Amino acid sequence: MVEEIHLVPYDPSWPEKYAAERDVVVSCLTQPPLLIEHMGSTSIPGIAAKPVIDIIVLLADLAEGHAAVPALEASGYNFWRDNPDRSKLYLVRGLPNRTHNLHLHADAEEVRRHLLFRDHLRADPAAHDAYQALKQELAIRYRHDREAYSKAKTAFVDDIVTKAGGARRRFAW
Repeated sequence: MVEEIHLVPYDPSWPEKYAAERDVVVSCLTQPPLLIEHMGSTSIPGIAAKPVIDIIVLLADLAEGHAAVPALEASGYNFWRDNPDRSKLYLVRGLPNRTHNLHLHADAEEVRRHLLFRDHLRADPAAHDAYQALKQELAIRYRHDREAYSKAKTAFVDDIVTKAGGARRRFAW
């Protein structure tokens, strides 16, 4: 299935949508998470985004995430069992028109990288505007190639994370 890249202006209801979904996710977990946060572009005021709420969860062990999959699926999430990235569990709500991405991690440094990026863009207007411009250009260039769109942001993300004090690591957003 081809998922077209379509950015919409920032919606001030996104944080509220995250908060409501956070409660659903937490209720499905067998143990309280070490951390659960809103991440991605919908968590950065003023940034145009695909209207999909990204939620990142830090667990003590990925086994806790696996244990929660049946409850998450019962609540409407679809688990990507064939995810080639075995360092996390990935689930989506709302196929074919996804509304939420759920990232379950046991790697605290990886979670920290995502939050460093988010927090830096919230605090640095120049980085915020540069990312906004990059996303808009890439959304046009890769309108029908979600993977290429994500990969094309990697160098920018890595640079911001490094500036914000995180370790340099390559991964797609």
